[in-house]
Amino acid sequence: MVKRSPLDNRDTSNIAWARYRRLMKGMALVSLAAVVGALGWLRLTLGEALTIHMIIATAAGIGLSVMLGAALMGLVFLSSGSGHDESIEDPFEDDPDWKA
Repeated sequence: MVKRSPLDNRDTSNIAWARYRRLMKGMALVSLAAVVGALGWLRLTLGEALTIHMIIATAAGIGLSVMLGAALMGLVFLSSGSGHDESIEDPFEDDPDWKA
């Protein structure tokens, strides 16, 4: 028999996704702060050698890296915090060779 995920319940799902969106909004601010900090540091160390291409590459690289990490970790938190992880069927549950 297949167990139902708590995320199948609309109320639980709405709460979990609202928490995920709140996390992503906060991390967007952290990402922006990281980009501004990195660009400020580069401006201090490189001075006039800082080109528009370097600014764009730095902003995209740092900003997208932080947001990707936040998105993936946020999905792990969503899955674990909502009880979705416990609803899976473990095919190795009764396998003595698989247990640690």
